[in-house]
Amino acid sequence: MPTKLPQGTPSGSEGPSPRRPGGPGFFPGPEFLQDKIEAIRAKWGWFVVVGLLMILFGMILLGNLYAATVAVVWMTGVMLIIGGGVQIAQAFQARGWGHVIFWFISGLIYAAAGVIAMARPMVAADVFTLLFGITVIVTGGFRLIAALDARPAPGWGWMLFGGVITTAFGLLITAQWPGVTDWLLGLVLAVDLLSQGFTWLFFGLAIRKPR
Repeated sequence: MPTKLPQGTPSGSEGPSPRRPGGPGFFPGPEFLQDKIEAIRAKWGWFVVVGLLMILFGMILLGNLYAATVAVVWMTGVMLIIGGGVQIAQAFQARGWGHVIFWFISGLIYAAAGVIAMARPMVAADVFTLLFGITVIVTGGFRLIAALDARPAPGWGWMLFGGVITTAFGLLITAQWPGVTDWLLGLVLAVDLLSQGFTWLFFGLAIRKPR
């Protein structure tokens, strides 16, 4: 004799599925988030150590901006060589002579640029500094356009102010080029290391379990 289904349950249905922990859809629930927070909190010491090391390296580079600039150029050269090698390897995977030639020549150009940058770091620093100044000017221009487009929304004046500062900074770099080549890229790297270091340091201290 067939078993009667409870009233209101459609035929062939097994009833409501057990509720999974967490929120609906793809959003994790509070239990899942709490577990992730506890897992991160257990590693708070690593964040502090990494932050202190980055602060230390940033202070060392800040004390010798010329060496820091050379380090930036060398890192860029290494990345260019690696990127060129990857593209040359990709050339042998491409089908058709046109694709092979394109990837191969592109890889050679990247690798050659990396070798030149490492062999003549200050010449490469001149080029990188000028490109950096132009990039900052373009970024400032886009911020000015975005600020004017957002007018009269609240805060558009601050966006405009930020765009003016960024554009002026880029113009100052290009106006002083190549006199700023010896120290500008090194200063950018040192400040970035310091800011990231303090960020990780304070993050690690903030998530530390209270005693």
